[in-house]
Amino acid sequence: MNADVLRQALEALSPEEMARLREEENREWRESLEYVLRVEGFARVEELLRLLDEFLYLQGFSPQNRLSTPYLNTIPKEQEPPYPGDLELERRIVNILRWNVAMMVTRANKKAEGIGGHISTYASIAELYEVGFNHFFRGPEAGLDRDLVFFQGHSSPGIYARAFLEGRLSEADLENFRREVHPPVPGGRGLSSYPHPWLMPDFWEFPTVSMGLGPIQAIYQARFMRYLEDRGLKPRSSAKVWAFLGDGEHDEPETVGALHLAARENLDNLIFVVNANLQRLDGPVRGNSKIIQELERLYRGAGWRVIKIVWGSAWDRLLAKDKEGHLLRRFEALVDGESQRYAAFGAKELKERFFNTPELKRLIEGMSDEELDELTRSRGGHDLVKIHAAYKAAVEHRGSPVVILARTIKGYGMGPTAMAKNVAHQVKKLTEEDLKEARAFLGIPVPEEKLSELPYYHPGPDSPEVRYLLERRKALGGFVPERRVRFTGGLEVPGEEFFQEFYEGTGGREISTTMAFVRILAKLLRHPKIGKLIVPIVPDEARTFGMEALIAQVGIYSPQGQLYIPVDAGTLTAYKESKEGQILEEGITEAGAMADFIAAGTAYAHWGIPTIPFLITYSMFGLQRIGDLVWAAADQRARGFLLGATAGRTTLEGEGLQHQDGQSHIYALAAPNLLAYDPAFAYEFAVILEDGLRRMYREGEDVFYYITIENENYPHPPMPEPREKVKEGILKGLYLFRPGEGEGPRVQLLGSGPILPQAVKAQELLKGYGVVADVWSATSYKALYMDAIEAERERRLLGKARKPYVAEVLEGHEGPVVAATDYLKALPNLIRGYLDRPFCALGTDGFGRSDTREALRDFFEVDARHIAYAALALLAEEGKVPAKTLVKARKELGLELLETPPHRR
Repeated sequence: MNADVLRQALEALSPEEMARLREEENREWRESLEYVLRVEGFARVEELLRLLDEFLYLQGFSPQNRLSTPYLNTIPKEQEPPYPGDLELERRIVNILRWNVAMMVTRANKKAEGIGGHISTYASIAELYEVGFNHFFRGPEAGLDRDLVFFQGHSSPGIYARAFLEGRLSEADLENFRREVHPPVPGGRGLSSYPHPWLMPDFWEFPTVSMGLGPIQAIYQARFMRYLEDRGLKPRSSAKVWAFLGDGEHDEPETVGALHLAARENLDNLIFVVNANLQRLDGPVRGNSKIIQELERLYRGAGWRVIKIVWGSAWDRLLAKDKEGHLLRRFEALVDGESQRYAAFGAKELKERFFNTPELKRLIEGMSDEELDELTRSRGGHDLVKIHAAYKAAVEHRGSPVVILARTIKGYGMGPTAMAKNVAHQVKKLTEEDLKEARAFLGIPVPEEKLSELPYYHPGPDSPEVRYLLERRKALGGFVPERRVRFTGGLEVPGEEFFQEFYEGTGGREISTTMAFVRILAKLLRHPKIGKLIVPIVPDEARTFGMEALIAQVGIYSPQGQLYIPVDAGTLTAYKESKEGQILEEGITEAGAMADFIAAGTAYAHWGIPTIPFLITYSMFGLQRIGDLVWAAADQRARGFLLGATAGRTTLEGEGLQHQDGQSHIYALAAPNLLAYDPAFAYEFAVILEDGLRRMYREGEDVFYYITIENENYPHPPMPEPREKVKEGILKGLYLFRPGEGEGPRVQLLGSGPILPQAVKAQELLKGYGVVADVWSATSYKALYMDAIEAERERRLLGKARKPYVAEVLEGHEGPVVAATDYLKALPNLIRGYLDRPFCALGTDGFGRSDTREALRDFFEVDARHIAYAALALLAEEGKVPAKTLVKARKELGLELLETPPHRR
């Protein structure tokens, strides 16, 4: 009886009869399974379940509750939609691009041995890009429906090659690949090694090298798009975030660390495309298993929709012919190391090693070596039809993010030296044999006698290929990538009158700089012009930083709203989640919070929405832990404020070695456009904040700020007079806070952040020894250092005689300098060489440890007693105080000076 007759009989049953039939069927299945389990054991049950899965997949069904599915394409041939473009023309385009990439990198390394570049990565990913470029990636003219595309970093030469065909880059530009300082070809621009917005601000949007940074940034960009829409800052749109990444890149924690967030928040505006060429820098990604299967389990487990494109169209005939699943079982037994051999060595290897049973040999009866060679290269990631089917399904999917796992060949079409070989990633030049094979394989019409010249190939501006790709880009909204800054400045930011109350001090009340920050932030959130643009970001430490009242005030963003009544409902600090919530509370993930900061800090460029991020985190877990993401933020010209809270080595009492930060300001030196400050008082913080809002959001300057704040309570005085001069000094890095009074030898005491009050106490101690001390607030050693090296360069190269600000401001203030900080001595020592007087740096070199602030400052020799003693020691060396004064001071101050310094204990 055929299936149609049975189906008609089934449909004729009444509901009661259908229920009885289902009950009987279920009983028979259970009894059959019970028999196998009792008689043959669990292993046989597993085998039967696997065979049932195989049968389902052969019928085109994919159970959704499996972490791993058979090693087949998710979308069977029968379900592939018609291809919307000209396949032959697109294949010609992609091969032209492959050729030009090889020429670009090879020519660059011929001219400058070792300049680097990558041929094989783009060769593997070219079709994956081209289907996107021709049919999916929407450009800037699409407005709010434009897509954000994160390109795999090592494939950047292919993006340049496409821009060359599009007319955006010239041949001279290609000749200057990786030659940005002194481009060897006049009239051409230098092309950066990887996607770098700082270096090519009109071209690249997202830096994706170091590896792992692209994926985590893409996730949080997609989530921030939803945040902007849910808060009414941006109209809803169909924009997608596409991220192209490598299979080996998944070894980076940043790649996989936020996958659960994307699924939890139903980010169906996010599509990952994994270029699974099965090789990383040194060899196979997973030689003894299958990386695509591993990644499928990872993504399915995290809640993503997974679409695999493993096999190209050349395999379709064999799959259709294989009625009993022999080919499927051989696929399951295949490991990636074996798979790469077939791509590298061709038909003979495939025939002998893969088709290694009588059943499999029958499948390829009558096939020529040329057809078998095609099988070795026929992978889903090089098949335009299968890629299109996957992309279309991904774009139309709703309810979760999508990952496309595309199997490719590293060095595809690049000849015997590169294709599928372990050395593929490192190949910078093609041999003569490679060139000949690549030319033939890619169909590039270059005469053999011209091959030695390594010629680019451009079919001409009026060629069918160029007209086609330009028409497709016009239809999709313009070129990609292209960085257009949609907000260039002009935001009405609060001025001095807004911050005036913070200039007046606390009237003797003790607060911390963290409390001052929270008060200013709360006021900013209520500001009529910019309040809605403020984006507070915190990685699960809001209560630690005293921000719990803000949670109740503006709420934590949650796309689901709040589906429960919080345990503290009804209190002033109730835990409030809301779809319109303003705070991004990321849980315990500093990397995620920094990715939030980047998304918010670049929204001015991507969407024309100048959101103002304030990321507050433990300073020890900031620049030290996520320095690579901070560097990426600098590269892509992010704007906003990074707040390093509970800052300083000795300020955070009790927490110990892993929590006490004495180095973040050293790390802050690295990013050229990151301005770093260590304020001691509320008025200093207010001045820095006012300056930042003006420079970044009114004037549109590409800088961002790192400000350390701490949790030690002490009175905050009003801003000294004259206020304009003090404000200038705060921003330049140094100003006179409290001049010394009286007669006697003089000394200059520089204090920063929570150590400044210690310098003030040292000033009082020194009076008892007849020494007059001026106390200075050093708000930014980085600012002082950068000014000093600029002044030095101006003198050396330009003949200018400008003094560094630090030397100029100390003129007229006699005596040696003692600079005390809660950070490494290297920080104040940055300015030592620019002062013509004795200098002593006191800092917290060494491991932190748990104890009181007083004990820690004694241990690291940065408290008032050690500051005063250091000043006396410098004066004694100059003969301005007698040596016996040191002996007396050591006893009176109670100093126990050990031979072993703190950094060695």
